[in-house]
Amino acid sequence: MIVRQAANVLEILEYFARMKKPATLADLADHFGWPRSSTFNLLTTLSEKGYLYEPRSRAGYYPTPRWLAMARLVSEVEPLPAWTHAVIADLSAETGETAAIAAPSGTMAVFIDVVESDAPIRYFAQIGHRIPIHATATGRALLLQYSPEERDAIYRKIEFRQYGPATPISIAAVEAELRASIDRGYCQSFSDFSRDLAGAAIPLPIGDRRLSIMVAGPEFRIRSRIGDVAATLKKFVERHRPNSD
Repeated sequence: MIVRQAANVLEILEYFARMKKPATLADLADHFGWPRSSTFNLLTTLSEKGYLYEPRSRAGYYPTPRWLAMARLVSEVEPLPAWTHAVIADLSAETGETAAIAAPSGTMAVFIDVVESDAPIRYFAQIGHRIPIHATATGRALLLQYSPEERDAIYRKIEFRQYGPATPISIAAVEAELRASIDRGYCQSFSDFSRDLAGAAIPLPIGDRRLSIMVAGPEFRIRSRIGDVAATLKKFVERHRPNSD
């Protein structure tokens, strides 16, 4: 369930992140198809709370640095170790594909750090992107870190859908894929969730945090070398992870 008012605030922030310039009430109302009155109320509220301002008179609204200050305060509480970003940066450069680190969020996995491939045809992923925990290599690398009882609790909340030709659509199918992942030493996905997308992932526990790390890209580039991609993934994690972790 999405709370529309909360989603509207986030959509406004995403709009400014894309456009990188001030916007008037009319610009935002027309872009989103919102009524002028509700758009005015939302912009006024954000302005009064200190999150929007008018850089020049009648030139439109723009976010204040308060967003950044709040984000920094939040991220400082539980940051990722610096070495984790170095891993995905090196992985992306070595494999030519997108690399990311994910964390669990209920029945979903959410990307908390991403380095995209430079290739014209690539896996487009952003921080905050959410994918089904059971229907992706990234998510299944998280599930491997749960006890059977914890996985059962998650399975009861999942709506098993046929996202792609290889999607596991039952608890038994997910568990079978987890066992296969243990045997091969990594999780893999071939159009399980997104058609024509393939990837490899492994668990990346840090302290008591359950994380996973993945490399993904077009299936035509990855399918024949999935084993090599997974081996590179493991090698780079071992290379960067401090002995104390």
